[in-house]
Amino acid sequence: MEDRAPIESVEARAYIVPTDAPESDGTLEWTSTTLVVARVAAAGARGIGYTYADGATATLIREKLAAVLLGRDALDISARYVDLVRALRNLGRAGVGGMALSALDVALWDLKAKRLGVSLGLLLAPARRAIRAYGSGGFTSYSRERLCGQLAGWARDGLTAVKMKVGRDAAADVRRVADARAAIGPDVELFVDANGAYAQEVALRQAEAFGESDVHWFEEPVSSDDLAGLRLLRERRPAGMAIAAGEYGYDTMYFRRMLSAGAVDTLQADATRCGGVTGFLDAAALADAFGVPLSSHCAPALHVALCCAARRAIHLEYFHDHVRIESMLFDGAPRPRDGMLAFDATRAGLGIELKERDAECYLH
Repeated sequence: MEDRAPIESVEARAYIVPTDAPESDGTLEWTSTTLVVARVAAAGARGIGYTYADGATATLIREKLAAVLLGRDALDISARYVDLVRALRNLGRAGVGGMALSALDVALWDLKAKRLGVSLGLLLAPARRAIRAYGSGGFTSYSRERLCGQLAGWARDGLTAVKMKVGRDAAADVRRVADARAAIGPDVELFVDANGAYAQEVALRQAEAFGESDVHWFEEPVSSDDLAGLRLLRERRPAGMAIAAGEYGYDTMYFRRMLSAGAVDTLQADATRCGGVTGFLDAAALADAFGVPLSSHCAPALHVALCCAARRAIHLEYFHDHVRIESMLFDGAPRPRDGMLAFDATRAGLGIELKERDAECYLH
């Protein structure tokens, strides 16, 4: 195999996929999800990467970042990462810029693994071959029946933890959480996610109330930018309840600040935002250095290989919207077995490919 692979083409497309029902969390409402798929071709191989973002992300890749990559060696991924970060200097590293970088970095890693004829999971020298998955959904827009039915369904399917959204109505949230606990029984872990909707005093009261339903995980009880507030929740939350945040991190310094502040019991990282495979592994190294557990946010088909490589990873989010989209549009999307999600060691790269004909109707 040649030791160089000049990049020949860079593509990006956006697909808008309607949800199967109106959805909301503590701070947002939505009826569709946008999938941005990037492809990088070099030396007879084509890598695929993706993110969940606005369609402007695909435009940025096509009109700005593609030119940064063309003609350069696809196998020198760290060098390409530096090139992309520098190109985003005056545009902004966070938001659309970070998600564009992430999709391209994933595509480069996928391409490299395919050139080597090995799965990405094996290329990353895994700490394990499978990672615990938890079901995630339970939107605030759901009726009691749909909420309980979804969470109980995951429990019947063998998932040992489930997560629901809270944050719209503090009193109603306590009742919904109690209903969820009754639906899943005592042996399945219950997680809640407020998406930063509560003020500190309300979040403290909610933590105590949720503790009565044996909630083990309270995600973003206050804004993830409120590091002092997260630290306060950590100091005063009921025993056995982990405070988690980090999904909005776009660079390594974000995770470093959060960990240095002692703001979380468990760090979350999202490879579709934080710089792809490269950025996720950086976050994993920081979690390892601080001795803090790590969990991934959304995009399970992408994160399964990364969580299997991260020594501190404890579980992976099996998020309803993204499970549905990845199952519909990606050949090779993984499914849990006995509560665990495993990467496919027999498929090169990420192990997924876009179903072009199935995706065409969602092309934006």
